[in-house]
Amino acid sequence: MTQAIAFLRAINVGGHFVTMDQLRQHFEALGLSQVETFINSGNVAFVARGGSAASREKKLEAHLTRSMGYSISVFLRTPAEVAAIAAFPPFSQPLPAAGGLYIAFAQAPLPPDVQTRLDAFQSEYDRFRVNQREVYWWRATGYSESPLSGSGKFEKLLGVPATVRNVTTLRKLAAKYPPT
Repeated sequence: MTQAIAFLRAINVGGHFVTMDQLRQHFEALGLSQVETFINSGNVAFVARGGSAASREKKLEAHLTRSMGYSISVFLRTPAEVAAIAAFPPFSQPLPAAGGLYIAFAQAPLPPDVQTRLDAFQSEYDRFRVNQREVYWWRATGYSESPLSGSGKFEKLLGVPATVRNVTTLRKLAAKYPPT
């Protein structure tokens, strides 16, 4: 039995809406157990039997996309990975208290050229750090105020599908689902 946390892209945005009860039912329909949702932004914890995370991501994506009628990307992490992501210090120097830290999830490790592309967008308002399958993004002002937010601009820059969560959500998930 493997516990995992799914981070879904495109849930309850862009005119689409699914209740958390419906979302739980979609996961349970695939034989997953102990399914729990965490806030309405597409975070789902569950337990699965066997299989790789990559194959589980693809099965979930296919099922959710077919069931909901629009494309949904799924990014799986174990509770240990979520705890490590939430605790990772992405920047060597402390950042100003203003602003927020966001984490973008990808399905596979990001190639080195992604950091180079992101470096071109570093400014007093934005700092980026790639670490394996995540990108840490410190934003001095609101996320929605960034020229990279909306319309998939950030994903285009990364060159792969991604979904973003703030570090507060990750820390709460890490506390709720500690590694076993």
